[in-house]
Amino acid sequence: MIRKIIHIDEEKCDGCGICAEACHEGAIAIVNGKAKLMREDFCDGFGDCLPGCPAGAITFETREAAAYDEAAVKAAKERSHEHEHEHKAEAHGHHACPGSAMRQMKRDSSAVSVDASLASSSELVNWPVQIKLAPTKAPYFTGAKLLIAADCTAYAYADFHRSFMRGKVTLIGCPKLDAVDYTEKLTAIISENDIQSVTILRMEVPCCGGIEMAAKRALQASGKFIPWQVVTISIDGKILD
Repeated sequence: MIRKIIHIDEEKCDGCGICAEACHEGAIAIVNGKAKLMREDFCDGFGDCLPGCPAGAITFETREAAAYDEAAVKAAKERSHEHEHEHKAEAHGHHACPGSAMRQMKRDSSAVSVDASLASSSELVNWPVQIKLAPTKAPYFTGAKLLIAADCTAYAYADFHRSFMRGKVTLIGCPKLDAVDYTEKLTAIISENDIQSVTILRMEVPCCGGIEMAAKRALQASGKFIPWQVVTISIDGKILD
C-alpha cells in the first residue's frame, strides 16, 4: 500500500540512538553505528522519532510500504517484556544503546591520601551552566573561550576543572536526556558574543555525537571563523584524542 513512512539518511545519522528510544513500536534499531528501519510494518508513521534527531537524519516519505501491523507490534512488546533481563545483559544488541551499557571500573581508593588543604578550587566562572538555561548574551561571554561539554565528562575525567574549565566559560548538556537540538541556542551564543575559541568535550559513547554535531553546526551557522577542537573522554576517564 502507498502510505507515509519514515526515511533515515544514513549519511547524516551519527548513531546517537535517540530515535530508537523514541520509537515506541520498536521499528528502529542501531545497526553498525547507524539507525535503521528494521520493520516497515512496525512504523505507524506518526514520527515520534523525528523531533529528537540531532543530526536531522529522519524525514517522512510517501511510498509503497507494508501496512502498520498493530497486533505484531503488541506481540513483539510482550516478548520484549518477557525477556527484559536478557536484553539488558546483551548490552550491544540491536535495541541497546552503547551509552547505557553497564560498565564497572576498579579503583584503588586507598592508594592516595588526599590532604583537604590541597584540594582544588572550583574553576567555574559562570552560572547557569546548563545549555538549556544559559542566556544567549551575558557579560562573561565577552572575549570568552567557550567549553561545550557533555555533562558526563565532568564525572569521568578526574581533573575536569583544571584541565578543561580553567580560563573558560562552561556550558554543559546531554541531548539524549534533554531530547532537544542545542544548535539554535549555541548558534545564538556564538553569533551574538565575542567568542574567542570553542572546545567541545564529549564522551566516547555514540549518543554524545549529538552535542558535538550541535556545536559544529552552530559554529558553521554563526558565519564566524573561530578556532575549535573536539576532545573525547573514555568511560574509564582517559583522553582518547
